[in-house]
Amino acid sequence: MKEVIILEVSGSKKSQLVQDFLKQKKIDYRILAETQPEPNANSKEKEQLKKRLITAYQRIAKNKKIQSELALWDKISGDGLNGE
Repeated sequence: MKEVIILEVSGSKKSQLVQDFLKQKKIDYRILAETQPEPNANSKEKEQLKKRLITAYQRIAKNKKIQSELALWDKISGDGLNGE
Protein backbone atom coordinates (compact mmCIF):
# COMPACT_ATOMS: atom_id res chain seq x y z
CA MET A 1 0.00 0.00 0.00
CA LYS A 2 1.31 3.41 -0.95
CA GLU A 3 0.81 6.57 1.05
CA VAL A 4 0.71 10.03 -0.43
CA ILE A 5 2.22 12.85 1.58
CA ILE A 6 1.99 16.40 0.31
CA LEU A 7 4.57 18.93 1.50
CA GLU A 8 4.50 22.61 0.79
CA VAL A 9 7.97 24.04 1.19
CA SER A 10 8.91 27.66 0.67
CA GLY A 11 12.46 28.26 -0.44
CA SER A 12 14.71 26.08 -2.54
CA LYS A 13 17.10 25.46 0.35
CA LYS A 14 14.34 23.89 2.45
CA SER A 15 13.17 21.86 -0.51
CA GLN A 16 16.69 20.58 -1.05
CA LEU A 17 16.99 19.60 2.63
CA VAL A 18 13.78 17.56 2.39
CA GLN A 19 14.95 15.87 -0.81
CA ASP A 20 18.35 15.08 0.71
CA PHE A 21 16.68 13.55 3.77
CA LEU A 22 14.43 11.36 1.61
CA LYS A 23 17.41 10.19 -0.44
CA GLN A 24 19.40 9.44 2.72
CA LYS A 25 16.54 7.29 4.07
CA LYS A 26 16.17 5.68 0.61
CA ILE A 27 12.57 6.77 0.32
CA ASP A 28 11.13 6.91 -3.17
CA TYR A 29 9.62 10.33 -3.88
CA ARG A 30 8.38 12.39 -6.78
CA ILE A 31 7.99 16.12 -7.21
CA LEU A 32 4.70 16.56 -9.00
CA ALA A 33 4.67 20.34 -9.31
CA GLU A 34 6.68 23.30 -8.30
CA THR A 35 4.79 26.55 -8.10
CA GLN A 36 5.76 30.14 -7.57
CA PRO A 37 3.72 32.21 -5.15
CA GLU A 38 1.18 34.30 -6.98
CA PRO A 39 0.70 37.93 -6.08
CA ASN A 40 -2.69 38.23 -4.45
CA ALA A 41 -5.07 41.00 -3.57
CA ASN A 42 -3.53 41.35 -0.11
CA SER A 43 -0.17 42.40 -1.54
CA LYS A 44 -1.91 45.03 -3.68
CA GLU A 45 -3.84 46.28 -0.67
CA LYS A 46 -0.64 46.44 1.40
CA GLU A 47 1.09 48.39 -1.35
CA GLN A 48 -1.80 50.86 -1.56
CA LEU A 49 -1.81 51.27 2.23
CA LYS A 50 1.94 51.88 2.18
CA LYS A 51 1.52 54.59 -0.45
CA ARG A 52 -1.29 56.24 1.54
CA LEU A 53 0.79 56.22 4.72
CA ILE A 54 3.77 57.75 2.92
CA THR A 55 1.55 60.45 1.43
CA ALA A 56 0.02 61.22 4.83
CA TYR A 57 3.45 61.37 6.45
CA GLN A 58 4.72 63.74 3.76
CA ARG A 59 1.65 65.96 4.23
CA ILE A 60 2.17 66.06 8.00
CA ALA A 61 5.88 66.73 7.65
CA LYS A 62 5.14 69.77 5.49
CA ASN A 63 2.48 71.17 7.83
CA LYS A 64 4.21 73.37 10.44
CA LYS A 65 1.09 73.70 12.60
CA ILE A 66 0.78 69.94 12.97
CA GLN A 67 4.52 69.69 13.71
CA SER A 68 4.22 72.19 16.55
CA GLU A 69 1.16 70.42 17.96
CA LEU A 70 2.96 67.07 17.85
CA ALA A 71 6.02 68.58 19.56
CA LEU A 72 3.77 70.00 22.29
CA TRP A 73 2.00 66.67 22.68
CA ASP A 74 5.35 64.88 22.99
CA LYS A 75 6.42 67.38 25.63
CA ILE A 76 3.32 66.98 27.81
CA SER A 77 2.56 63.31 27.24
CA GLY A 78 5.13 62.15 29.79
CA ASP A 79 5.55 58.77 28.18
CA GLY A 80 9.27 58.77 28.87
CA LEU A 81 10.19 58.19 25.25
CA ASN A 82 11.74 61.58 24.64
CA GLY A 83 14.70 60.98 26.99
CA GLU A 84 13.42 63.05 29.92
